[in-house]
This record gives sequence, structure tokens and C-alpha cells, in this order.
Amino acid sequence: MAVAAAALVLGIATTGLMAASGGAFHRTAPASWRARSEQCTAPAATGSAVDVTVWDMGRMMRGPNRPAPDDGLPGWHGMRMMRLVARPATVQAGQVTVRVVNAGTLTHEVIVLPLPAGRAAGERAIGSDGRVSEAGSLGEASRTCGSGAGEGIASGAASWTTVTLRPGRYELLCNVPGHYAAGMYAELDVRR
Repeated sequence: MAVAAAALVLGIATTGLMAASGGAFHRTAPASWRARSEQCTAPAATGSAVDVTVWDMGRMMRGPNRPAPDDGLPGWHGMRMMRLVARPATVQAGQVTVRVVNAGTLTHEVIVLPLPAGRAAGERAIGSDGRVSEAGSLGEASRTCGSGAGEGIASGAASWTTVTLRPGRYELLCNVPGHYAAGMYAELDVRR
């Protein structure tokens, strides 16, 4: 009986910690992760700001010596083990600075693409290379501690890009092979 009570208390405490950490339940990451990181800080926004946190389960789900399975399912065994959260989800048209913090263990990036009419975020066709087409890209944040395109955002680092957006719907996504299929996308709405 005492073992069962201890297990219940541990389960409740773990769930509370996961909820407070922001990643496990589709919540926003803690404020300390948004727009700054351990390694570098994103600059003040030009125009509106969108703070993006990219996150992955990394070694926690696979163990240090087990690679992710290649079973054709999104994420690891069909579970969404990666997240891309953008706040706010709606901004005014004009210049928008997308500031990204990598709170995960893997390298990530964020691409800004127009969202086709009648389509939802996460519905793009994924190629045999595990990536979506970047045709029509309006900007990219993938330079560790810098602006624009680079080799990816290292764990604990920030990147940013400033784009001019007209009213409409856009998709922010990570296009590292396999990451889009694992759930790394979010819609951004731009209003007049």
C-alpha cells in the first residue's frame, strides 16, 4: 500500500513538473526560454516580434545509444516528440522579427512560408529526404547566435530573421530532415 501511494505521489509530481516546464503539454515554454538563451540573446524586434521556442525530447526518449527508429511514422513511433511554439500567433502586417530559441538537444531551424488557402499547418507534402519544399520561403532563422540562414540553431542558442509580411496566413516550420513530420510547425496569422 505504501509503495502504491509513493508511486501515485511521484506520478502527480512528475506530471506537475512536466506541465510547468512547458514542453510536454503544448504549452508555451518558460519566459526565460523565449527570445534569449544560454549562449546568446536575440536583438530587439524590428516591427512586431514573434518568439518561437523549438523543443525536442532528444536523448530522454531514445536513450543515449539508441537512434530514433525509421518506421515511416511521424516522430518516434508515431508520437509527436518535437514542438515548435510561436507566441503571439497573430501579428500586424509589416516588418516582423521572428526570434527563435532552441530549448531542445538537437539542431533546429525555422523557415517562414506562406500557407496556401484551404490548407492547415502540418499538411505540406514531405519528400523522400524528410523535408518539405522551401519554394516561396520568405525568411529563415538557422544561424546559431545570428540572423538569417546558417547551418542550424545549436542547442541552447538563439537565431532570428526579420521579414515583411502582408496580411494572410503563414507557416513557421523546422525543415531539418524528419522534424516537420515529427510536429515542428505552427501557424502565424498576419492582420492589417
